[in-house]
Amino acid sequence: MVLKYQSGEEILQGDRVLFHGKPATVEIVALAPGDAATSWFAEKYGGGVMILDPAVSGRTFVPAAQIAESYEDLEFVARANAA
Repeated sequence: MVLKYQSGEEILQGDRVLFHGKPATVEIVALAPGDAATSWFAEKYGGGVMILDPAVSGRTFVPAAQIAESYEDLEFVARANAA
């Protein structure tokens, strides 16, 4: 499974994004139940992303199904390694 933003880019850990219009970072991309660090996200929600948004909500987990159902409040800005 590959998680994508509404704009079509693949969601990757470290991406800079806008979350509810505020700057944020993709902290975790949880896809595989076998990954020890993120397995409970994948098992409970079928995967998804953890957004780090210190200005508003702190951390928010967005299940994969919500991203796929036109989650408009998550907008790609840039890759973490982009200058």
